[in-house]
Amino acid sequence: MAAPAALRMRTKSRSHVLSLLPSLPALWICIRSGVTASAVRLPEGRVIKMSAPSMEERKACWGARDEYWKCLDENMEDASRCQKLRCSFESRCPQQWVKYFDKRRDFLKYKEQLEAGEYQPPGTTEKS
Repeated sequence: MAAPAALRMRTKSRSHVLSLLPSLPALWICIRSGVTASAVRLPEGRVIKMSAPSMEERKACWGARDEYWKCLDENMEDASRCQKLRCSFESRCPQQWVKYFDKRRDFLKYKEQLEAGEYQPPGTTEKS
């Protein structure tokens, strides 16, 4: 499937590219065209930042993650007590980073239990 003609042409103006995007499906967001943009406004009005986080944004993300993880450790993994910190973590980090950090924490907790000999595998289910 080819990209729409408006995106196939090279352009120097980011504002021109961004003005075209609201009328195009989100899937075509400058991926196939070779045109780069720093932000994209979706049809529902939401703006997605396309550039990599700056050093300050990365540090803010890591700090929010560390505060959230510390809260979880102090409250024995009771996420309901750390809801405000979770919201801060999600708002300061890109969505893919949040997913990665959640999986990373699960793995680190599993590894910690395994090394301490405390890991108990889930019970097996009966086959019918």
